[in-house]
Amino acid sequence: MSTAFIFPGQGSQAAGMGRALAEASSAARLVLEEVDDALGERLSRLMFEGPDEELTLTRNAQPAIMAASLAALAVLEKDAGLRLGEVAAAVAGHSLGEYSALAAARSLPLATTARLLRLRGEAMQAAVPPGEGAMAALLGLGYEAIAAIAAEAAQGQVLAAANDNAPGQVVVSGHIEAVTRAMRLAKERGARHSVLLPVSAPFHCPLMAPAAEAMERALAGAHLIAPVVPVYSNVTAGPEVAPQTIRRLLVEQMTATVRWRETVERMAADGITRIVEFGGKVLGPMVKRIAPDVASRSVTGMADIEAVLKEF
Repeated sequence: MSTAFIFPGQGSQAAGMGRALAEASSAARLVLEEVDDALGERLSRLMFEGPDEELTLTRNAQPAIMAASLAALAVLEKDAGLRLGEVAAAVAGHSLGEYSALAAARSLPLATTARLLRLRGEAMQAAVPPGEGAMAALLGLGYEAIAAIAAEAAQGQVLAAANDNAPGQVVVSGHIEAVTRAMRLAKERGARHSVLLPVSAPFHCPLMAPAAEAMERALAGAHLIAPVVPVYSNVTAGPEVAPQTIRRLLVEQMTATVRWRETVERMAADGITRIVEFGGKVLGPMVKRIAPDVASRSVTGMADIEAVLKEF
């Protein structure tokens, strides 16, 4: 059975995240301590205790989700002795999760990843003034239909299909008025449901260009090497291993569609038969909808890790 490890994006954060792992495993504690040291603050305390409204801030949520993901992986690797490069054929992550995937695959150092995600969160928040942008999930229509709706609803403003998450689950992002028009058009054209997302900025659309410029400068000085296994890119939906290509795609990712549905389809086509999500329980259900024949499991706590160990 060929396995891929995957890592969730923003929205999977919650007060208490990582706490049980840290209490049970020194390997998990060391990951969280290294992230704390890299950021010069006790992010782990915020992860453990909240409050949720502070944890949900983009500048905090992004490194926190990565830290929880890598803490779960550390238990598997260091406590159970299952090395990623030996048991997984590939990695991938949803949006910020791609940074987690790169850290997991030894392409980026953990401390560097934490600092990059703190900067990424701050840059994304600063790119658009509060109240000007929005994101909405449009459910029940395919990607092509939503892309057409976005083009029609833009009316001179910015609007894009930001996340192609799964069949019938597409997120649009852009100016709030254009998002509202898209929600209305989607309903008229048979969408099952549409809902504004509780996010602080319109991610993965051209409005993120200032954030992309900030990340281009940051990534230019980051120590990034070839991953030990291929990393499937959000931008290309295919496997990447060349450091300079990965660096460029991380910049493009800021304004491009997250092609998650296609990524999972490509992994399945490339022979992946089992996918394990670390640090959340968001992507696993998507995998089941995208590729029903691929076995999927999500890992957030010790019981999940013990269940995974029985499969290897």
